[in-house]
Amino acid sequence: MTDDHVYLTLAQEDHEAEARWAYGTGFADPLLGVDTTLAPDVDGADLSRYCLLLGDDALVLAQRLIEWCTHAPELEEEVALANLGLDLLGQARLLLTRAGQADGSGRTEDDLAYWRTEHEFHNVRLVELENGDFAHCVARLLLFATARHALYTRLAERAPDPVLRAVAARGAKELAYHQEYASSWLLRLGDGTAHSAERMQAGLDALWPLLDELFTAHESELRLGLDPAELREPVLAELAELVAEARLTVPTAPPLARIGGRGGREGAHTEALGPLLAELQAVARQHPGATW
Repeated sequence: MTDDHVYLTLAQEDHEAEARWAYGTGFADPLLGVDTTLAPDVDGADLSRYCLLLGDDALVLAQRLIEWCTHAPELEEEVALANLGLDLLGQARLLLTRAGQADGSGRTEDDLAYWRTEHEFHNVRLVELENGDFAHCVARLLLFATARHALYTRLAERAPDPVLRAVAARGAKELAYHQEYASSWLLRLGDGTAHSAERMQAGLDALWPLLDELFTAHESELRLGLDPAELREPVLAELAELVAEARLTVPTAPPLARIGGRGGREGAHTEALGPLLAELQAVARQHPGATW
């Protein structure tokens, strides 16, 4: 994309930049030609749960990013954050749809997004916390995008399901831009004024303890031959390099404690998720079965 103006970029015929735009702004179907038949050696229940884990992460963070509309520091950042949210929403739609296919329940993306309760969501707690200031937004996006880009890059090659591989391949391109966007703001704030550096460091300090949950394996992942713990060291090393470049300090706080041995993956959430879901699900629950 050009740095001149986001709207000028929309008119460019830059095919390499297409991956930076949301699912909803293009016409390429990432599942075109993909065999959606469940492989005989893949357990449908495990695949469904894994798709829910990833899809819930994307859906909840998409909602948080959209909340920045009319609240971001500049109009251009509102447009950028909205597009990042649309990217994640597109990933969530595909993943939730696959979850309903894999377990044979026939549940749709809408069923799973609008008709589950708070404790039936399996997202990590990092994505559900209230937004805080813009530095918190940058910190969360940086941590999530860096970890999820590494995961999707691996899933695009190793996932046991062709649909999951296709979603990860497309999503990895989008998340590379999400990371680039967050990194650019990390550098601008960290290497800016004393006040901006203080705010950026505070954002990192507040959210860093929630990063570890992205590397904590759920049993369904392990049964599928996928262990996110393998990504912990390379992701932490990449983040440490970015933080150092911004003249900031890598936080040393321990991981956020689990609740009775359970975290977000097991349905144990912070108080922030309930109000978020109430807003997300309000229209569907007030007008069940409505179409427009």
